Amino acid sequence: MPAFHIVVLNKLKQEHRDMIEAAAPGSTIVSCDLEEAGVHMDKADILLAWGFNDIRPLFLSASRLHWVHSLSAGVEKLTFAEMRRSQCLLTNSRGIHGIPVSEHVLSMMLSFSRSLPGCAKNQAAHLWKRVSCDEVHDKTIGILGLGSIGREIAKKAKAFSMNVLAMKREETSELFVDQLYKPHELMEMLPQCDFVVVSLPLTEETKGLLTLEQFRAMKPSSYFINIARGEVLVEADLITALQEGYIRGAGLDVFAQEPLPADSPLWDMPNVIITPHVAALSPYYLDRAIKLFADNLTRLIHDREMFNIVDKAKGY
Repeated sequence: MPAFHIVVLNKLKQEHRDMIEAAAPGSTIVSCDLEEAGVHMDKADILLAWGFNDIRPLFLSASRLHWVHSLSAGVEKLTFAEMRRSQCLLTNSRGIHGIPVSEHVLSMMLSFSRSLPGCAKNQAAHLWKRVSCDEVHDKTIGILGLGSIGREIAKKAKAFSMNVLAMKREETSELFVDQLYKPHELMEMLPQCDFVVVSLPLTEETKGLLTLEQFRAMKPSSYFINIARGEVLVEADLITALQEGYIRGAGLDVFAQEPLPADSPLWDMPNVIITPHVAALSPYYLDRAIKLFADNLTRLIHDREMFNIVDKAKGY
């Protein structure tokens, strides 16, 4: 059984090392920061990095490297030109984010529906004042992107008796979706939705997909939620839509620039919930990510089809 030199750009618990060693006994596992990794790359066969890591200098110095695995679902910083031209395998951690991200989406929808931001503001002012409350029951959610995260959002929305619409490129049978729309039918779907949730990967096709035209097509009473990437929309257009009342509010976990600049108008908007790119965070995240990698490592060793191989040209 082959042994590998594996560099991981994250701290590992002993149980994580044990998972990897069980898959490839005798392998060398180096756990370090991005800044410390350079001295290890001449021996590296496999690199585990985050999708936001700039690994290009490491890649160019690694003559033995034949597999890069993203601990994230996104790989936007990993598909640089040299990587795309190379024979190096690229995989991601798609499939492990569904539980925390879908719970985050539901928390935002329920917060808006039950006016929790207004309650929190009143609490801070020691003000006993009733707020208007609604239900998500029988409301319509539109999900843009129906990968593993989108499907988990649809599943939870159905548990709340919501009507579920989704945009997806391929026609498939979906247990928790009432109606599917193709990307060219987006403008037909948006006016029906009480909540619009984005769970698309960031690619050349999805960058800047949502502009003022799409926000104006939504109901004035609707809410927009983005847990994907900030660049899938034109942020200035979203700000205009919120200021002009084209939509009622927005729950935003991701932004075009992170951290969100202190002078962004979004900070002070009473109809906006901001979270600092934490939708996928969970105490179980790295456990799931390393298990997925270890399973894939076993498949590599035994020459079986691997999970989550990224099309480097498409970026997903």
